[in-house]
Amino acid sequence: MVSFNSFSALQKQRIYSTCNMTLGAVIFAFGLNVFITPLSLYNGGFMGIAQLTRTLVIRLVPFSFGRTDIAGIIYLLINLPLVYMAWSKMGKVFFTRSVITIIIQTAALTLLPIPSTPIIDDYLTACVIGGIIAGTGSGLILRGGSSGGGQDILGIYFSKKFPGFSVGKIGIIINIFVYGACLLVFNVEIAIYSLIYGVIYSIACDRVHIQNINMSVMIFTKKLGISRAIIDQLGRGVTNWDGSGAYTNETSYILFVVISKYEVRQLKRLVRSMDPHAFMIFTEGCSIAGNFERRLYP
Repeated sequence: MVSFNSFSALQKQRIYSTCNMTLGAVIFAFGLNVFITPLSLYNGGFMGIAQLTRTLVIRLVPFSFGRTDIAGIIYLLINLPLVYMAWSKMGKVFFTRSVITIIIQTAALTLLPIPSTPIIDDYLTACVIGGIIAGTGSGLILRGGSSGGGQDILGIYFSKKFPGFSVGKIGIIINIFVYGACLLVFNVEIAIYSLIYGVIYSIACDRVHIQNINMSVMIFTKKLGISRAIIDQLGRGVTNWDGSGAYTNETSYILFVVISKYEVRQLKRLVRSMDPHAFMIFTEGCSIAGNFERRLYP
């Protein structure tokens, strides 16, 4: 029997990414189909556009689709030009992962039955639970180095070009237009609760998408060579200071580096391999201005 520990680091990373994007696609579909769609609420972004299109098709075409939601199929068609963007702008690996994720997500959205009556009648509670579940699913997809298409692809693309952007933030911008359409087509209540769901979804997505979270790290060590190892293996810049312990007066080296939360485990493993007694301080959510490479997908 093959042990997981026998795999190389690259193989483990691929397994980790595949599990994240597959599980995330199913979790997203579950949150949307079970908690949001039964209340006739709408997702944001391109999925919201697909849902609005679905509603118009059902109203105009005298054909019953039963409990099958065709929004997933419409979403797949809308994604075709964005998938091309992923191919041309973000590389073949990201493109391949995104195509697989979109197919899984489309299948889950189409095959997961929508309850005939809402599981949770209270709109606000359903928005909170559905937003957390669906946002967690999308965050797992992004953490796995993939995307569910739509605003995920646009969010990653613009986040790499403009440091102030995140996938969740660009989702909120797109949602303003989607929920504005809901306000015109439906009623104020549907638009407001859909907006509440969209905001919670975006916040949950950004929290789970740890590549999007910046971390500042201070490392205190008595060993030489850690700075060079960080530069060579993580590709991050390091600032060094010479210091001394106030109690022992022994020479110490102080290292400062900024990474994404996704890289924390790799940095810890690297530092511990060179100095098991190194002292590290991690600060989450630091604001950065300047030349910092955002690595939103592995």
